[in-house]
Amino acid sequence: MKSSLIQQRPYQQVGSILRDMIAQKRYALNERLPPEREIADMLNVSRTLIREALIMLELEGLIEVRRGAGIFVISTPDMRQGGKDEGAQNICNDAGPFEQLQARQLLESNIAEFAALQATREDIIKMRQALQLEEEELASDSPDGAENGDMHFHLAVAAATHNSMLVELFKQSWEWRENNPMWIQLHRHLDNTRYRKEWLHDHKQILAALIKKDPRGAKFAMWQHLENVKHRLLEFSDVDDIYFDGYLFESWPLSHSE
Repeated sequence: MKSSLIQQRPYQQVGSILRDMIAQKRYALNERLPPEREIADMLNVSRTLIREALIMLELEGLIEVRRGAGIFVISTPDMRQGGKDEGAQNICNDAGPFEQLQARQLLESNIAEFAALQATREDIIKMRQALQLEEEELASDSPDGAENGDMHFHLAVAAATHNSMLVELFKQSWEWRENNPMWIQLHRHLDNTRYRKEWLHDHKQILAALIKKDPRGAKFAMWQHLENVKHRLLEFSDVDDIYFDGYLFESWPLSHSE
């Protein structure tokens, strides 16, 4: 059973190929990668898969997307492995989806609260662009279920704190989510269009609070968004499965008035 859980998703397979190319020095440190279209043609896959794979490598800290300049290699796999605690990585990848959600709810609600006080006009523009990308992905109804806009929105909120440690903590939590076998298995059961529309609405509520510079409102909106994610996942969970962790990691209580 466990072998089926760890099967890689298509974008992860593409990401592994690109990671290997970087490791083999096909693309050197500080070198610019070819455009998405060229990589897609080279690997004979869709640009959507390339985009998702690049996001995965960006979260791993291997590449950086520089607006108007291109995609650059900023680290190599051997450099990243040298600085990582593999034991911690395995522990977090063994965590169940609800343990991860509990951690994200605590982390990201406080990030949103702080971001409401720190966000600049440029930060708000990036969040709006992420929401526009979400809407485009929903409209295209891509078979890959691309969720780039989702990731970019949460990343933009973290970046609005202007605290590099908080950004790194968010990136780590998202990377563990994307590579967690139990999350991947559970995520497959969701109806993409329906839940993504709900979560897009949640994101707009978060953005509205950030625009108003309302820290309490932003904190609650992010907390409620992840609570909504949790309830949606609970609907598709096998509560009798020995790996089900929903009862062990309940939400930390939070009310709008706090």
